[in-house]
Amino acid sequence: MKIIPKVVSSVALIASVAFNLPLQSASAASAGGSCSKAGLTTGSSSKKLVCTKLNGKLVWQTAAITTTTTATATGQKFTFVAEVWADNWFALYINGVLVGQDSVSITTEKSFNAEKISFTASYPFVIGMVTKDFIQNDTGLEYIGSGRQQIGDGGFIAQFTNTSTGKVVANTSKAWRGYVIHQAPLNVSCEKSKTPTTECKSKIQAEPSGWSQKTFDDSKWILASVYTKDAVGVKDGYNDITWSSQAQLIWSSDLKIDNTVLWRFTVN
Repeated sequence: MKIIPKVVSSVALIASVAFNLPLQSASAASAGGSCSKAGLTTGSSSKKLVCTKLNGKLVWQTAAITTTTTATATGQKFTFVAEVWADNWFALYINGVLVGQDSVSITTEKSFNAEKISFTASYPFVIGMVTKDFIQNDTGLEYIGSGRQQIGDGGFIAQFTNTSTGKVVANTSKAWRGYVIHQAPLNVSCEKSKTPTTECKSKIQAEPSGWSQKTFDDSKWILASVYTKDAVGVKDGYNDITWSSQAQLIWSSDLKIDNTVLWRFTVN
């Protein structure tokens, strides 16, 4: 018996190379029609085709193509919601742009509201925040002239959620970097002074140029200190937010003397 080797159709071979198609044997192509090169329509080379049996004949058809977009694709924008509680005031920057701030003025005593701020950004982005504890003036005191004259204390917490996934993508923690620009009183003995404006000493610095921009180098800034709810004295708006278990109350190393702190954190 003479054995005839099985030969792959030259047309199928050409199509496979030129159009990224599966090879079809001559016998398969002859079964009820064929997928010939002549059957390919103009422009088909831009699509992936497969030889498919349709109504008893083998014909070229466009293959189904599935594409997946990576959530962290560079340049793709997402909507985020920032939830923030601060004792007493904050401003929020994303990549150097102010996107929101506390709706209650820093001049308001006992301001403990929480805020929700929406913004759009693409990964990676840099969170910049200004946080301030209420002080009546540069003495660093509050309730001056009353029986309650005292040194106040700060503290804040924040979390950032990608609204398309519902996932918290960033939250305050010891990984945040801070820079203190207002400290008072440096001499705590002036706390009960009747002339605090002349006795209390302070250290005040300007905000570093471009501090909230993505390209700013914060490597020399301090790492945040984490505090308990009791240490900060959370109240009011703090209880209106369902906080992630990872979100922590932070400030600089001194809740009382450090009155204004700048913060940075990169979300990758």
